[in-house]
Amino acid sequence: MSYNEAKKKYAKIGIDTEKAIKDLAKIAISMHCWQGDDVGGFETTGGASGGIQTTGNYPGKARTPEELMGDIEFALKLIPGSHRVNLHACYGVHTDKVVDRNKLGPKQFEPWVKWAKKVGVKLDFNPTFFSHPLAADSLTLSNPDPSVRKFWVEHGIRCLEIAEYFAKELKSPCCVNFWCPDGCKDEPSDRLGPRQRMADSLNKIFKARYNKKAVIPTLESKLFGIGLESYTVNSHEFVMGYAMKAGILALLDMGHFHISESVADKISSFLYTFGKVAFHISRPVRWDSDHVIRQNDDLRAAAQEIVKMDPSNFIIALDYFDASINRVAAWVLGMRNMQKELLKAMLVPWNSLKAMQDAQEFTVQLVLQEEYKNYPFEEVWAEFCRRAGVPADEAWLKTVQKYEKDVLLKRV
Repeated sequence: MSYNEAKKKYAKIGIDTEKAIKDLAKIAISMHCWQGDDVGGFETTGGASGGIQTTGNYPGKARTPEELMGDIEFALKLIPGSHRVNLHACYGVHTDKVVDRNKLGPKQFEPWVKWAKKVGVKLDFNPTFFSHPLAADSLTLSNPDPSVRKFWVEHGIRCLEIAEYFAKELKSPCCVNFWCPDGCKDEPSDRLGPRQRMADSLNKIFKARYNKKAVIPTLESKLFGIGLESYTVNSHEFVMGYAMKAGILALLDMGHFHISESVADKISSFLYTFGKVAFHISRPVRWDSDHVIRQNDDLRAAAQEIVKMDPSNFIIALDYFDASINRVAAWVLGMRNMQKELLKAMLVPWNSLKAMQDAQEFTVQLVLQEEYKNYPFEEVWAEFCRRAGVPADEAWLKTVQKYEKDVLLKRV
């Protein structure tokens, strides 16, 4: 079937494929830098620690800022549309000596801004509350030691300043997401105290002066982490309650809930509560293992909710790190899978299905929900890619494999 034939078929159910293609091109997904080097950063030669673990040893990971920027730029050329790049604070560029995290500033991220302007992307940001001597016990903003909390509060404030710098230089609001690994390996004797300290630390951070139109702070919850299996300070309930009181956004991560939960079902409640939804797209396998996202039921359900509730109400970012496969391929596959599921959702007549639900015409609704799954989405995706000048099928993989041979495998 040709694109024109698919266009006519969709038109019969009230779907304008031209509009879908244009709307998809407007959705900027924030691609996570940390897939490219296994969440290593450029402060030390050690790996990620403090509730973070990357598995695998595939050759060719980025070792320097220049290599990481080059890999990201290469990946973006195989992904249709214009997107964003999400940085962690540990990815600052240090010239003479490493600047500790409570002293970071725009200077360490000037090379990233220069690169972003050259490539034509916007930047988002994250404080790094892990892989640091003062996070060795996995207690940062909730640490019983006031001096440790003070260090991490200062880090949080510096990150707001860096995010404001990104927003000003790139003329686009910057989302700065706070995720802390704080928690306990075994059953705690005190659950309230750490949360009171966490709230106090966060209050001090968000009381700092920053441009609230340019900087969008979010707070991310988690079910558990490596070495933090029994208790996390920033649980879903704590984060949602704190965010409501503080007037910031709570962030949903698809990997941070029990695998029997439907994260997609939470989205409408978040939108109702906050007016906007910050969302990390990841894939757990039995636990928050951050696998590369696939076109599975979970991703499809999340994309459908995003489309039904207007993508402009969402801040969409990817979050996974797989060191067992080609890292550039992991980026390209994940980004394209997210786009494919968004496009599939755009090609469903949700308004008519909603009317059936309200009229309690459940038989018709069920039948059409299933039949629409077999409409010629592939032709519309191919047209979207053709207009963007990128391969629509697996042909992109050969380009990545050549890059692996010519560039990645030459890294010692």
